[in-house]
Amino acid sequence: MAKSNQIWSFNALAKPTGPDCNLNCSYCYYKNKKQLYPFTTDFRMTDDTLELFTMKYISQQPAPEINFEWQGGEPTLLGTDYFRKALKLQEKYAAGKRIYNSFQTNGVLLNDEWCSFFKENDFLIGISIDGPEEIHNSARTNKGGQGTFSSVMRGINLLKKYNIDFNTLTVVSSLNVEKPREVYNFLKSIGSNYMQFIPIVEQLRCMSDWEDKYTDDLYTKNNLSPFSVDPEKYGRFLIKIFNEWVAKDVGKHFVQIFDVTLANELGLSPGLCIFDEYCGNALAVEHNGDVFSCDHYVTNTYKLGNIHHSNFNNMLFSVRQQQFGLNKFNSLPDACRKCSYYQYCKGECPKNRIIDVNQGEKKLNYLCKSYKLFFEHVKPYMEYMAEELQNQRPPANIMFKELEKIALMKG
Repeated sequence: MAKSNQIWSFNALAKPTGPDCNLNCSYCYYKNKKQLYPFTTDFRMTDDTLELFTMKYISQQPAPEINFEWQGGEPTLLGTDYFRKALKLQEKYAAGKRIYNSFQTNGVLLNDEWCSFFKENDFLIGISIDGPEEIHNSARTNKGGQGTFSSVMRGINLLKKYNIDFNTLTVVSSLNVEKPREVYNFLKSIGSNYMQFIPIVEQLRCMSDWEDKYTDDLYTKNNLSPFSVDPEKYGRFLIKIFNEWVAKDVGKHFVQIFDVTLANELGLSPGLCIFDEYCGNALAVEHNGDVFSCDHYVTNTYKLGNIHHSNFNNMLFSVRQQQFGLNKFNSLPDACRKCSYYQYCKGECPKNRIIDVNQGEKKLNYLCKSYKLFFEHVKPYMEYMAEELQNQRPPANIMFKELEKIALMKG
């Protein structure tokens, strides 16, 4: 987080369909955002808003390379012509900057037209899939309540047919947290070389949550949804996948949390806000141009303004947003500050700080036990891989160490 009023790079996650989606996933936290716009029936970002967003996003930051991240809801609902228009606007306002596009989709509507468009324009695709058919269909259903696994797999096979790079986003919930190896090996089998695992920690909310009086005090451990992961089980989930990966997949399959942990071991920027010391430079832009502090804080309290009436830099450097970013560190309880694994965790996402330690003290992250288990287990491996990198050797050498260890155990 910037400490002074200077221009610096930021991300703006674009939601051109708002919360509108063709699925009805049981754990989805974003579909209820429609309550923020009670009189809206069409959540399509208009052409005027799209152009204004494109112009301001490119012009109001100094970065020579800019990534447009398209998410939802479900952005494929807009059709390829909409994004052809978006590309023309990017070209119009690029001013010599290099523009990239990434696109997060549930994959259900992917077809030859979409894949040809993605390939032609070098889009990086993220596709949501939670594991094998039985696991995936237990939560990711369409509006008719039918599982979407076969439709998603059809989309993935089309991406592979067109040789399009894609990563997978897997939600880890109470439905799949006890099947780590099954999930991981399945993802490998479908050609996922880049994996993200997103733990569900979601609150059950009442209607008043969407009003201006919304505060963080509404977040409590006792108000968790039934899909939220058990902290210890999530820690074990990560450890079991790590054990598979470190033995045979280093350098072949990339798991976001492993890469981020290694970056923190090396003292580098992790590239993921939840494991960085400060936050506040990853905004969310809704369909009508409303700008929010973060994708996980799309509520009236965290609305910074609207691109039709304000500039990104004015919103980024507002007192509210500066405080939002600094609070990630400032709101840490003493237990976090003294923790030997703080170098990796950095307190994780503030939205998950819902555990009371002692009365009157700041709250602890719900996933604290998860990360303590995981980081304790992986620390010696991370230290070894970091040393290999620092000596200009491949971190995949760790796999030979693992083979030696296995041989010794068998001997």
